[in-house]
Amino acid sequence: MTSIPRRAALMAATCLALSASVMAPAMAAAQDAPLPRITVTGEGEIATVPDMATVSLGITAENPEAGAAMDEASRVAEALLARLDELGIAATDRQSSDISLRPVWSNGDDGTTRGITGFEAGNQLTVRVRDLDRLGEVLGAVLDDGANQLSGLTFGLQEPKPVMEDARRAAVADAMDKARVLAEAAGVTLGPVISIAEAGGGFAPAPMMEMARGAKVPVAAGETVVSTQVTMVFELGGAAE
Repeated sequence: MTSIPRRAALMAATCLALSASVMAPAMAAAQDAPLPRITVTGEGEIATVPDMATVSLGITAENPEAGAAMDEASRVAEALLARLDELGIAATDRQSSDISLRPVWSNGDDGTTRGITGFEAGNQLTVRVRDLDRLGEVLGAVLDDGANQLSGLTFGLQEPKPVMEDARRAAVADAMDKARVLAEAAGVTLGPVISIAEAGGGFAPAPMMEMARGAKVPVAAGETVVSTQVTMVFELGGAAE
């Protein structure tokens, strides 16, 4: 027969083992629980002077005969390409973007009947001008040679990567500043970065600054704004001292 002291010792050991088996998963779960985190979005924006322009120009020609209308549009397009050669615009900086032929409709004498009275042919070119000082000259020259449509003018950068990298650095710095302020306001310490993700970004024209003078077609390049956003996740530490 087991003595009372021995029985009590066995019961105490059993309770201790059960207690340890219950506490171990709880302690492991506490250790595995993620630390508090904070997520912020930073914005970076760099304004710079553009060094390239892209212009869309075109030719339209009308004639009672479809073939004659297309021939006229093609003749003017060839003259424009020859002029661009003279102006030093590389072949890789110009591209035909659209060639079209459509009927021209007119109302009959009764005001309701419609008939085809001719054809309109079109030829569109997209041209990159890498010397902005000559942009007005280029536009004036193509208009003199028969271009009768200017449908778009945008400014950009020939080498955007360095400016975009500066915008990314600015966005990260902005996110880190926001995280520090929020952690300080909450009375906790800011831990390491958990993740960084970029979203958005691109180019946008800023308000025009100065009109180019002395050119037949005055243009204003202004500034190009390169922007991006980053989302950063930080760990939060304990209470700040």
